[in-house]
Amino acid sequence: MTIEVTETTFYEGGPARGDLLFNLLFGLTLIGIPFAVGAIVRALWLRFRITSRRISVSGGWLGRDRTQVVYSQVREVRSVPRGFGAWGDMVLVLSDGAKLEMRSMPRFRETEAYILEQMARRGGAKAPTENKGFADSQPASA
Repeated sequence: MTIEVTETTFYEGGPARGDLLFNLLFGLTLIGIPFAVGAIVRALWLRFRITSRRISVSGGWLGRDRTQVVYSQVREVRSVPRGFGAWGDMVLVLSDGAKLEMRSMPRFRETEAYILEQMARRGGAKAPTENKGFADSQPASA
């Protein structure tokens, strides 16, 4: 008896194209050359695969480094918009304290929402609540 597990792909592909174009234009200046080289390397070898079961990131020199994370390992998702909000950088903080960076993620807001939904569905870490600062402490009873 074999159990067949279905895995639905949410996103499979490389970094945002706008990141490459923006950094190539910035690379026309002397200061922007290292950023352009970084964007070219990301465009050539960085690949994301986000499914209903896991997140896989292939990168490094010639795409030889591969990292896979299941949703139960993810404790927190942080994201920062780039390119006027067209793409963004995401960091997954894992339960052991390690961090998985996903740079130049296209549709990063939708992807973040999908990851948080899968975390809640899998019963992993809780979705982060809005930071209320120091005001969320309970008042002292007299």
